[in-house]
Amino acid sequence: MPFNTYTFIVFFAVIFFIYYLTFSWRWKKIVLLIASYVFYSSWNPLFVLLLMFSTVIDWTLAKRIHQAKKYSRKKKLLLFSLLCNLGLLFYFKYWNLLVETSISLLAQFDIVFSPQPLDIVLPVGISFYTFQTLSYTIDVYRGKIIPEKNFSNYALYVSFFPQLVAGPIVRASDFLPQCHKQSQISIDTLGWGLSLITIGLFMKTILADEVFAPVVNIVFENSGQFSSADTWLAVFSFSGQIFCDFSGYSTIAIGAAMCLGFALPDNFRSPYAALGMRDFWRRWHISLSSWLRDYLYISLGGNRHGQIKTYINIMITMLIGGLWHGASWMFVLWGGLHGFYLIVERLFLSLFIKIKMFFRLPEIAGKYLQVIWVGITFIIVSMTWIFFRAENIDQAKQILLSLIGRSSATVTQKFQFYDFLTVEIFIVFMLGWQFCSRNSSIEKFFANIHFAVRALILSVMLLSIYLFSSGDNNAFIYFQF
Repeated sequence: MPFNTYTFIVFFAVIFFIYYLTFSWRWKKIVLLIASYVFYSSWNPLFVLLLMFSTVIDWTLAKRIHQAKKYSRKKKLLLFSLLCNLGLLFYFKYWNLLVETSISLLAQFDIVFSPQPLDIVLPVGISFYTFQTLSYTIDVYRGKIIPEKNFSNYALYVSFFPQLVAGPIVRASDFLPQCHKQSQISIDTLGWGLSLITIGLFMKTILADEVFAPVVNIVFENSGQFSSADTWLAVFSFSGQIFCDFSGYSTIAIGAAMCLGFALPDNFRSPYAALGMRDFWRRWHISLSSWLRDYLYISLGGNRHGQIKTYINIMITMLIGGLWHGASWMFVLWGGLHGFYLIVERLFLSLFIKIKMFFRLPEIAGKYLQVIWVGITFIIVSMTWIFFRAENIDQAKQILLSLIGRSSATVTQKFQFYDFLTVEIFIVFMLGWQFCSRNSSIEKFFANIHFAVRALILSVMLLSIYLFSSGDNNAFIYFQF
């Protein structure tokens, strides 16, 4: 039941009215819990059993961890939680990758190993709710939170349908307190929630699916057959597509939760206005990057044991972050490249600061350098997205060669000038808007606009969705993770 379907709109409307007609806060939460399981079962009813299993395991283990007197006992219980959660994630998501990789490696030594890959259906959102439940048990183990006594509250935290299948990944310390006391929802809050849903739907159905996706798909499916300019357009278009697709989902999730009286964290903050790669990861998929920082990078030692160990920790974190996205070595390569960028940036950052202080650059020069650095960061991020989008290394190689006009294939296709210009305008607008609002989120950006202008923009968005959306109900990109 993706957000960009009429089925979800009807589902949300029904749940919304039942929720508001229910007076008791306890029963309101039960309505949301049942709705969340119904929502998740729309993909596959058996997935709900897996979600319930994960919920029961971590709720029980967290209580035992908190009650345990000995540190060794706490550690064993946490290890069991990690094995259960990561074991399920590994089986459903990575088992076949392990088998295929083993076959390929052994073949290099003329060893025949040919087991049949298992026919495994990947449960939607398993990567998201696995990280969410893991953060709960780890926080209890670290003493940052105490276990939730009410099972239904914890079950709602794990399964809350607006963010269940593609985030944001929510911390228990942020969500569970909201279950303890009902928040009062004003007309303004409700209106703002519906506005965010509209903005998110526009980003997904119009910008991601209708403006950017057609350009991306035709170039990647016919890699090497387009000119350098057209290939650059497709590469920048994928940057726009994945941002509008994923940020659109997060915006809908935040808006839907707001309508139901819950606050979810921002997941994006003008990522293409980032000053360098470290700044990019503070702005892109914030709930994942902060999770990797707090539960993986810091656990590995962070930057506490010298430069070399710091660089190793950065690379391990980004490689695992890449693998989290999917069972493909292309994602690992994508994560590894980001790890490399972060290491290089860390190496040269102190040198850059010294040069800036030595030359005592005037403020206006600093602003120009800032714009240039934002542009360089965007180009590097966009080129790295090629490995995220490409099906294999050969396709990525063809795209990269096409960027410099060195493709081995013959250029046989070309975009019409009008189509090229239209997409280019949208890309420039997206970058300009992000740069101008680089210190705020989408929500804050729209909140600062005059009410009449905001109403006009939202009306145009709704009309555009009605008139120009193809109705194909294309899945959100991050649903596959």
